Amino acid sequence: MIKKYVEENKDRMLEELFSLIRIPSVSAQPAHKEDMVRCAERWKELLLEAGVDKAEVMPSKGNPMVYAERMVDPNAKTVLVYGHYDVMPAEPFELWKTEPFEPVIKDGHIWARGADDDKGQSFMQAKAFEYLNKNDLLKHNMKFIFEGEEEIGSGSLGPFIEEHKELLACDVILVSDTGLIGPDTPSITTGLRGLSYWQIEVTGPNRDLHSGTFGGAVANPINVLCKLIADVTGPDGKIRIPGFYDDVEEASDEERKLVASIPFDEEEYKKSLGVKALFGEEGYSTIERTGYRPTFDVCGIWGGYTGDGAKTVIPSKAYAKLSSRLVPHQDHTKISQLVVDYFNSVAPDYVTVNVEKHHGGHGYVCPIDFPAYKAAERGFEAVFGKRPLPVRIGGSIPIISTFEKLLGVKTVLMGFGLESNAIHSPNENMPVDLWLKGIETIINFHLEYDKEA
Repeated sequence: MIKKYVEENKDRMLEELFSLIRIPSVSAQPAHKEDMVRCAERWKELLLEAGVDKAEVMPSKGNPMVYAERMVDPNAKTVLVYGHYDVMPAEPFELWKTEPFEPVIKDGHIWARGADDDKGQSFMQAKAFEYLNKNDLLKHNMKFIFEGEEEIGSGSLGPFIEEHKELLACDVILVSDTGLIGPDTPSITTGLRGLSYWQIEVTGPNRDLHSGTFGGAVANPINVLCKLIADVTGPDGKIRIPGFYDDVEEASDEERKLVASIPFDEEEYKKSLGVKALFGEEGYSTIERTGYRPTFDVCGIWGGYTGDGAKTVIPSKAYAKLSSRLVPHQDHTKISQLVVDYFNSVAPDYVTVNVEKHHGGHGYVCPIDFPAYKAAERGFEAVFGKRPLPVRIGGSIPIISTFEKLLGVKTVLMGFGLESNAIHSPNENMPVDLWLKGIETIINFHLEYDKEA
């Protein structure tokens, strides 16, 4: 019945999605300010057509929020669906094979900016709700919150949640803004890494010095900076900063076994990156290192003379930008201070070290024994015919941890994107068959969630 409904209504649903995609809601560009409002209003119309009791466009510090709800029983569980209607800029336009804001279907794919991230994926949620509502199958309450600033950091969403906690109160949050391992290998994102970022400045002499006259008498800030950074990580790949691993949660044996079953070709991986060997923390696989373990990296380093030719100089200063990807339960504010304290403690007397803390965000983890996760797992099985694999990804979606902090509930990340969908790049796309499967899978999640509830 589900598949029949989705197939019979496919053309209508695609055209509704296209009406959203045609609005160039680029949050990063002030010229599209009015488009942000137009897109929010269009979402309101589509949610009302899908069957919500009410929908409204609500003001925030920045771009408007779209809120909608369908309350079937005040005593029933409530699922909150989150998504974003803003998209990345489409430039460079010359690399697109189609017009970025005029969606077309070609070779079985939807080609357009927002086809995947996140209009295409969020719309799956709306159409799943439509099916449940029209067929009188919705046994729990549903709320929707769509923002217009995810691609520029979700600056207005945190304060909006803080102000509207009662309105957004729920039992679980459902998000489709992540991906699958492959079109035939379903997966659920169970973890996101957090982030801490710093800039370090090392100062030696009060001016640049002649390397012949002063070389051997005065410490070179670049040399010192390089050693300070190199000493942070040991030959076993472990980070040596005291206290850094105190709050790191180890994955369960069951989850590690499931992770080990994820298809991964190490030789192909090395070939694609152009490296002869991989390096990381000992005792963990490559997939575990990129999703389950914290990191410390130099993102940029500079100082001295870097122009053409030669200039024999000992520079006065040297700089680097540093970052750590953090795993769930590592507090980015705590880690940021640990790193500052560490460099101050190991700085030699012949230089002055100053570490400036920049932005950060917390990680997130969804336990694989969480009831809503189990419902998502069975939803995937019903459509894909196999159990989805749990995957923790290396990137960050800071607003997910904000939801947990402010609303006190977990998020299930049911994404359907593929690496080949080219989100944020020219020629973004979404396979039509996978988009339809996504709708079916989400419908099954809701049916299974009622069993858990």
